[in-house]
Amino acid sequence: MKRTLRLVIVAGARPNFMKVAPIVHQVRMRSRHARPALEYCLVHTGQHYDEMMSAVFFDELGIPQPDVNLGVGSGSHAVQTARVMEAFETVCESERPDWVVVVGDVNSTMACTLVCAKLGIKVAHVEAGLRSFDRGMPEEINRIVTDSLADLLLTPSSDGDENLRREGIPATRIKCVGNVMIDALRANLPKARSSSILERLGLQEKSFSYVTLHRPSNVDHAPELGGVIQALSKVAASIPVVFAMHPRTTQRCQQFGIALNGHPGLRIINPLGYHDSLRLTESAAFILTDSGGLQEESTYFRTPCLTLRPNTERPITITIGSNRLTTLERLPADVEQALRHKTGLGEIPPLWDGNSAGRILDSLLEAA
Repeated sequence: MKRTLRLVIVAGARPNFMKVAPIVHQVRMRSRHARPALEYCLVHTGQHYDEMMSAVFFDELGIPQPDVNLGVGSGSHAVQTARVMEAFETVCESERPDWVVVVGDVNSTMACTLVCAKLGIKVAHVEAGLRSFDRGMPEEINRIVTDSLADLLLTPSSDGDENLRREGIPATRIKCVGNVMIDALRANLPKARSSSILERLGLQEKSFSYVTLHRPSNVDHAPELGGVIQALSKVAASIPVVFAMHPRTTQRCQQFGIALNGHPGLRIINPLGYHDSLRLTESAAFILTDSGGLQEESTYFRTPCLTLRPNTERPITITIGSNRLTTLERLPADVEQALRHKTGLGEIPPLWDGNSAGRILDSLLEAA
């Protein structure tokens, strides 16, 4: 066995930061006594470059500044993927890692995996096996490509294992480690609960709804986005709505001439930091989102969640947790039902226990 195991850990976009933070903390904690010794390099591809969508999360999560920032910025899927591949190849050639650890399903995840496949570097994919079965989603393509090439597939739940086996992946490459996002949530819960976001916004526990929407199917076309704002305005007539608006959604509203004022009870705010977002997720009467991360976080808090999508790659949040798929047409009835739940909804899935990062490191060491 090698005396030193060198890891390159990749984060590309905001959802990735909560997944890499527990892994980085686990590596740092074990680095002195692990055999083989552990070394790591943290790479930020720069796929998210807005301060509130990126840098602030490193501070809040206690992650050291990345060793490498590729600074690829925005662009079409093809352009962004190509930029990441070109820049990450140089990193791999200089770092010569034993493992590259990629997380989630963003363009950076797939791009770095492709580079490693060409260079013969082993890849571990955290959050492997999730499927929406909708290839119209760019993330679904990223998941399929990444899982087909990665050497170690670290799944958050048993449905991920089943999906991979169905696709012909050998069982030796699959390891269910649980949901590493819950590691970050549990570690940050004291700080989240001390957040003053409720006071700053004048909100009371369980007396408001928390909304985030950013997926192209909801915000990239004027009829759909206009329908979303009108639906939220109707919801806001019965309960205050706090909409933390993604920069992409703000740009689309401006582009389509959709007015954001004149809707009493609908409050548009800038994207939130991690602790403030967790506080709202735990405290809301219900969540409306198209975010995979919020589906998981609300399930942990047992806060009713309505997901404005026709599918989800996290079906366990529906079968076990607090989540339900909705449409603009069904939203009023679903909101009414969500508001009837005065206590926690659903259950916390197995292995969502805050110890997934440890199982990830154990799996890497066993595979070394």
